[in-house]
Order: sequence, then structure tokens, then C-alpha cells
Amino acid sequence: MPVVVPAFSRIGEENAFAVLARATALAQAGRDVINLGIGQPDMPTPSHVVEAAVKALHDGHHGYTPATGILPLREAVSRDLDRRLGVQVSPDSVMIVPGGKVTMFMAILMFGEPGAEILYPDPGFPIYRSMIEFTGATPVPVPIREANGFAFSAEETLGLITPRTRLLILNSPANPTGGVTPKAEIDKLVAGLAAHPDVTIMSDEIYGTMTYDGERHHTLLAYPEIRDRLIYLDGASKTYAMTGWRLGWSVWPAPLYDAARKLAVNSFSCVNAATQWAGISALDGPQDCVAAMMAEFDRRRLLVVEGLNRLPGVSCITPKGAFYAFPNIAGTGWKAKALASALLEEAGVATIGGPDFGVHGEGYLRLSYANSAENISRALERIGRFLEANRR
Repeated sequence: MPVVVPAFSRIGEENAFAVLARATALAQAGRDVINLGIGQPDMPTPSHVVEAAVKALHDGHHGYTPATGILPLREAVSRDLDRRLGVQVSPDSVMIVPGGKVTMFMAILMFGEPGAEILYPDPGFPIYRSMIEFTGATPVPVPIREANGFAFSAEETLGLITPRTRLLILNSPANPTGGVTPKAEIDKLVAGLAAHPDVTIMSDEIYGTMTYDGERHHTLLAYPEIRDRLIYLDGASKTYAMTGWRLGWSVWPAPLYDAARKLAVNSFSCVNAATQWAGISALDGPQDCVAAMMAEFDRRRLLVVEGLNRLPGVSCITPKGAFYAFPNIAGTGWKAKALASALLEEAGVATIGGPDFGVHGEGYLRLSYANSAENISRALERIGRFLEANRR
């Protein structure tokens, strides 16, 4: 019998995919299931992006590319960061990777080992903790609290740093909460990090284009005092509805770039060529598709928050970013994962229980409003009927 190394007994999963699989199985069995669980836009990839990939294939882009990505795409990433965020990044510090998780994987592998500590947001994207535990490092959750609007607290974060801290993971706009951390809080954090020069920062900004109500996204790349120890994570999945294309990018400080390149060479070799040419079209092409998608998400956001706050025992603050609501369900008397399971099996609504995003997720559900307004309204009606009939 094969015997794998003990690290694989510690690796976790992303339960959204398990929920998606169960929802799909129920639908195939004839059930009407409304999926508010999976975190991907329900719009198609913009047509000009698809056409660019087709053209690349017709033009013969069928072979390997450099492991770090083709230069025209790395240059397009640099232009986008300058245009959108006002920061200057050399294409030589940009790496093209197959999705956002690869940057997490690389960063955590570089700094995670037994005896090391890695700070990560909780509730937060579950792969953070999974990969930390895989390396044998100690995961240290940074509480992301509803009382703070689901923004991180600089004071609380800095207070968790010890001499063993190797990496700090940040995420704003945030999954699963939709929280956006204001600039003043980021300023405090960066100032405090001056006392911890050996702590590297990974800033997950995959939802950086997705903010509402005039809220601005503030990138960690705008702080020159930490650029020599900052890893920036971004990609096309959310902004351009390209989750299945597997196209991400990251910006690495010079001391770490070659280590990341070697990991690329030893794992995925390169992102497929046609997808990279499509990425150029996404970044350099018309952005009205992004504006239209965000306008639709904003309409749904208001619909879902209003509907959730009408449900018995449920309250929900208005998310400022991404496309998730994170309602507080403590007043229903249900545990979060039990309620999520019952809603799927009995009411035909797929959601994700808060504990799937960390120890501080109990008492919450995550709902993705990347579904039609009609389906969101139907789902809220079903949830309401279920809660009325199953008070605890």
C-alpha cells in the first residue's frame, strides 16, 4: 500500500467545490437547486478576450512560453497597475501563473516550516490555512470582525506578530466577507511593520476592481517602504469572468523572484500560451464589460442585503467589495454548517457555512450574489420559508 508523507494528512480543501458537487448531483437527480455557494461570476468571458485566444491559436501560439510568462502580458500587467492603481511595477518583477492559488502556494512554501508562524485572515479563503498546515508551520488566525465592517485591525494584526512570524497574509477586498480595509488602517499596519523587518507580506488583491459605494481599493504596492518584502497577488478570474481559464499574476520582490521562477519550472512550466494572449486583450482592451458586470453585481448586492435583513434571526451588513454577503445567522439558533447543509438538502439553496472559512466564521453563512437577481429573490424566499418552519 502506498505511504504518502505525513504532510498530506494536514492538507485541507475548499468546501465550495464540495457544495458545488452536491448541488450538481441534486440537480441531476431532478431537484431545483439555486447555487449561491460558488465564487465565480455568472457572466461569460468578454467576447473580445475569447476572440484573442482563438486568434492566438490560429496564429500558431501552441508551444511553451517562458515560465514567468510572455513579456507582452507582463508589460500589460504593469500598464494596468499604473493605470488603475497609480503604481509603477517593472515587467521583470511580474510572474504569470495559472490562477491565484499558485501565488499562495509559492509564498507559503517559501516561508512555511515547522517552528515558523504565518498569519492569515480568519474568516478568510480556506486555502491559506490549508497550505500553512501542509508546510508544518503554525497558522495564526487574524480575526476579521463584523464590528470592524469585516476590515482587518492593524493593532490586532501587529499584536499577533512574534519573533517566529515569517509571513503575513492580507486580503482586501475580502473573501468571504466582502469587507474592504480603509487606507487609514493600512497606513497604521505598514507603519507598525517597520518594527518587524523580517516579516514578508502577501497581499491578495484578486477582488481589487470590485468595490462599491465610492469605496476605493488601496493596494499595498503603494507603500515603497515594504516593496522589498511584498508579494502581490492578482489575476483575471473575477474581474474578467475567467475562472476556468486559470490566469493569474503576481509581483515579487527581487530577492524572491528567482525562487518563484524555479517553482514554476518545477511544477506547471508555464501558463498555456493562448490564455496569455487572451489576458493581454483583457487588460488592454475595453473595460466597459467590467463596468457593466460591477453595475449588475451592485444591483444584486443591494437586493441580497435587503432580503437577508428581512429574514427571521438574520442580520447582514452591506458588503463594500467582492461579490459576497456574509450574514450573521446567530439569531436563528442554528449552527452555520448545519444550516447550510439543511438549506441545500431541504430548501434547494446552496450556501457555504462560515466555519469553512475559519474558526471565526461560526454564526455566519457566505452567499455569493454571482447569480441572477431572479434566482437570488427565489433563494431568499426559500430560505425565509425554511427558517419560519424550523425555528430553534
